[in-house]
Amino acid sequence: MRAVLMRDLALAVRAGGGFGLALAFFLMVAVLVPLGVGPEGATLGRIAPGILWVGALLACLLSLDRIFALDWEDGSLDLLATAPIPMEAVVAMKSLAHWMVTGLPLVLLAPVLGVLLSLPPAGQPWLVLALAVGTPALSVIGTFGAALTVGIRRGGLLLSLIVLPLYVPTLVFGAEAVARGAAGQANATPLLLLAGITAGAAGLLPFATAAAIRVNLR
Repeated sequence: MRAVLMRDLALAVRAGGGFGLALAFFLMVAVLVPLGVGPEGATLGRIAPGILWVGALLACLLSLDRIFALDWEDGSLDLLATAPIPMEAVVAMKSLAHWMVTGLPLVLLAPVLGVLLSLPPAGQPWLVLALAVGTPALSVIGTFGAALTVGIRRGGLLLSLIVLPLYVPTLVFGAEAVARGAAGQANATPLLLLAGITAGAAGLLPFATAAAIRVNLR
């Protein structure tokens, strides 16, 4: 499984991956929103949690179609399906690799973008925590969507239509946790719900994803 993880990380870096693309998109959102909304700090601080979470969601979405595309094109996916390693484990490693090249950099960059959007200092640690807890769910759910559309030519739009509705609960609870933390309110409930979504997705979706891949390989 470690070999699968390292191979996916190497492919992501070699093929352009989602690392630079996701960070560039995330940064563009943080820069363009103040230009469109206005420079008022109070307004930006109020909408910052939602804007940052929407930016993180869309940044993760950019590279989802690459999770299985390269393996499908060179035939590696057939070899992985017949390997002694369970397909569920392969899927889990691919989800982890996607999070490491997209979600993790977004978590690390989030405090800087929070400053750009005038997020109150009290909300900064909650932003990092919420993204660290919630972005793995984005990668796991996205991997499931990528498995459903693998092999479909120009399936990016279909992938977006499948994945975006599944992202809504993570977006809602993640933004709410940051907004409550920035306002000094109790935010344990949205954080626990966010963690529950991530745990549920990580525990259940690899099996559904593996089943979808097996169906597409027949």
